[in-house]
Amino acid sequence: MDGGIPEKIYVAALLKDLEMALPQVWGRRIESIFFGGGTPSLLSGEALDEILAGIRLLLPLEPGLEVTLEANPGAVEAGRFEAYRAAGVNRLSLGIQSFNPRHLKAIGRIHDDHEAYRAIELAQQSFENINLDLMYALPGQTQAEALADIRTAISFRPQHLSAYHLTIEPNTLFHHHPPILPDDDASALMQDEIEGLLGGGGYLHYETSAFSLANHRCRHNLNYWLFGDYLGIGAGAHGKLSLPDGVVRQTRPRHPQAYMKAIEMGQPVQDEVRVDPAGLAFEFMMNALRLNDGFRPELFSLRTGLPLSTRNNGLQLASDRGLLEQTDTIIRPTPMGRRFLNDLLAIFLPEE
Repeated sequence: MDGGIPEKIYVAALLKDLEMALPQVWGRRIESIFFGGGTPSLLSGEALDEILAGIRLLLPLEPGLEVTLEANPGAVEAGRFEAYRAAGVNRLSLGIQSFNPRHLKAIGRIHDDHEAYRAIELAQQSFENINLDLMYALPGQTQAEALADIRTAISFRPQHLSAYHLTIEPNTLFHHHPPILPDDDASALMQDEIEGLLGGGGYLHYETSAFSLANHRCRHNLNYWLFGDYLGIGAGAHGKLSLPDGVVRQTRPRHPQAYMKAIEMGQPVQDEVRVDPAGLAFEFMMNALRLNDGFRPELFSLRTGLPLSTRNNGLQLASDRGLLEQTDTIIRPTPMGRRFLNDLLAIFLPEE
């Protein structure tokens, strides 16, 4: 593994972490498994097989379980993809970001356009369910270049596409040295054209940045957006669990060595925060309203333990502004609400 971490020792730590977490998830059936963050494709097929075998031994799995693995196009090889598929991975997500070598270099990606093409071709030899991650509004990117990336992605006919607007995160190189990015009007036009291209190509736009062919929406991400629970194990992993006394968010130590040391000491959770009721309501809305289809009204109480009536003022205000549609069976953003999602979500911010 990268960083000189012995693979067998790290895999053993993952499974030990899972064993220690069992009391918090006992009796739950697992609908999806997601190997993400960092570069999980650095793991060997044998390691993936051992991890999945351990999960099968310890937890009940739903039929048709979705098992996704993220892969970097600059670190792929045919034999490894075949081994992942044999181990039980049935969905592959490739972090393409762009097919333009200039833009890949500008955002610090280690792969080039040739490696991106090759990674997709190799993936399609082993997997029937593939996602391609793309970004737009990149430094110096024109409208034509953004659309060229989408057309190229569509030409491979992946089952799922994610098209994200580049965001500048704190404590990154771009944050300290901001690049020249397309302005808001140019970015909005890119978004409109991208959505039109993908819709014309048969892709259903079901979440702010997610598009899929029929019956290929990402089950893992749908659970996340609908505020379902998820257990995160591994270095730097995050999790959200509904427990008898409330909802908690957990974080594991970020560095692999610190994480393995914590496992050895029987304390894998570095930080655990209980989400207060006001925070729960906002987090639910922040996630569920990213979905174009919205959510069933009863789901709010099921996920937060709060009556939906506590949000009546916000729901009415959002409806009055034309940002939200409400019926007895569904609450969802209007087309204007999807376009001005931040304005919609701001309505549900907890009061200071």
